[in-house]
Amino acid sequence: MPVQLRQATIEDLPEIVRMLADDFLGQQRERYESPLPENYIRAFREIEADPNNELIVAECSGEIVGTLQLTFTPSISFQGRKRATVESVRVNEKYRGRGIGREMMLWAIERSKREGCISMQLTTNMDRVDAHRFYENLGFSKSHFGMKLKLK
Repeated sequence: MPVQLRQATIEDLPEIVRMLADDFLGQQRERYESPLPENYIRAFREIEADPNNELIVAECSGEIVGTLQLTFTPSISFQGRKRATVESVRVNEKYRGRGIGREMMLWAIERSKREGCISMQLTTNMDRVDAHRFYENLGFSKSHFGMKLKLK
């Protein structure tokens, strides 16, 4: 199944939000409804305007089948090199297990190398055991202890 990766457009946004909401964690934090809440549109416009952010979709035969966000962070540490952060990686449920997620991540790794990044980082919820295995198979290692503070 040939997959094309490209920058997301505003027309892709409803399908991106649908994929983000389509799992046990996303159902708790996302609001997939029509019309989309304004916060999603505002966030899309901010990402679109930021040269260090890329919202990517994977497309097969004209259908959006996956998404991820790639952020390049300039850093003083590591001798002034950039780091890449990949977030919100999702594959449409009916297309999972076909290698689309792997293809998306390999693309993101190569894109980050072209951007001059020294490393790629991500967080994944502790309950996503299958995701942990997926990322480890791509060469990611559990190197840090992550912490979050919810801000209201």
